[in-house]
Amino acid sequence: MKKNEITRNLERLHYSGEFKGINPSITDSSTFWFDKAETMARTFEEPTGNYLYTRHSSPSTTYLDKALATLEGTASANTTASGMGAISATIFQLCKAKDHIVSSRTVYGGTYALMKNFLPSLQITTDFVDITKLDQVEKAITPQTKILYCEAVSNPLLDIANIPALAKIAKKHNLKLVVDNTFSPLSISPKKLGADIVIHSLTKYINGASDAIGGVICGEEEFINSLRDVNDGATMLLGPTLDNMRAASILKNLKTLPLRIQQHSKNALYVAENLQKEGIKVIYPGLTNHPSYELMKEIYNADFGFGGMLTIDAGTKEKAFALMEKMQENKIGYLAVSLGYYHTLFSSPGTGTSSEISAKERLAMGLTDSLVRFSIGLDHDISSTYEIIKGCMKEVRIL
Repeated sequence: MKKNEITRNLERLHYSGEFKGINPSITDSSTFWFDKAETMARTFEEPTGNYLYTRHSSPSTTYLDKALATLEGTASANTTASGMGAISATIFQLCKAKDHIVSSRTVYGGTYALMKNFLPSLQITTDFVDITKLDQVEKAITPQTKILYCEAVSNPLLDIANIPALAKIAKKHNLKLVVDNTFSPLSISPKKLGADIVIHSLTKYINGASDAIGGVICGEEEFINSLRDVNDGATMLLGPTLDNMRAASILKNLKTLPLRIQQHSKNALYVAENLQKEGIKVIYPGLTNHPSYELMKEIYNADFGFGGMLTIDAGTKEKAFALMEKMQENKIGYLAVSLGYYHTLFSSPGTGTSSEISAKERLAMGLTDSLVRFSIGLDHDISSTYEIIKGCMKEVRIL
């Protein structure tokens, strides 16, 4: 999908508020009244066009649902209270006891812990594979497999999933291809490439202000409706409901996403290219030496760039820690988890957001304690910011 098509679709979304407000009114209510008892009774069993209770849906969450479905090019969407709420609800809706998942081995630590440690207690098992090796993916599939799971751009090693090829494998084996697109909204459109379900942590780029937690599941109408079913719907019964106030806030921030992603990508490419020239080991899909550079060029929406995330190897854990502390002292940004904020955020994934993965498995992936993950900010003068980063690296003897 081209940039102008995506942005045009988002720009055409207009929800007016009460009294002709240019923003939709916020539904500050948990329950809704009916004219007729018969209508209330029917609403429990089938959609009637009426709101019943905010755990089911509300005008505020519906506005955001529709906007996010538009963003990802799906028929429908269901917002949740967090990204993990979206991931777990999707899995619980698709898998039952004795079912099986094939997942990328490089996924967010919380996702890994859910699949590795929690799901087996429900008799749902997972095989973790190198998602870039399609023969390994297909070999791991069994008659019990229900889900093929990956991140479009993996956390934190920035592997690129070959979504069109994975979609063919999923279709061949009658699986659902579930893609977490948190790292690459707008840059990659998984649904257009063949994914069945697209998940986001709204907390990150989509909201962009690091002031709200949220998630979303984007998919076909039938699947989204199944999540909301009063008898066996995972989001309905588990209750990961997004707050109305936060839904309204995230919807407003979504309007600036195209501009923000372009600037994040522009800045990250600048930093990555210049650090590489200095001899630093940099992982960034916009660098020609990235193993999946050509694949990324084939599948990404070029006008939105290669994304705002990059990872470097500082050489040792001690230097990684010292660098992050020095950059924070010099006001580059914050030593903090998460991503997509106005300012640059940096963390050590091996000892932080991926610490749920065992040391042995992290080592096999190349996820060492010396890595530093950057979420590059919206700096107007990125060249000046880069010079400070470079100076910090010299101080801690990485350069």
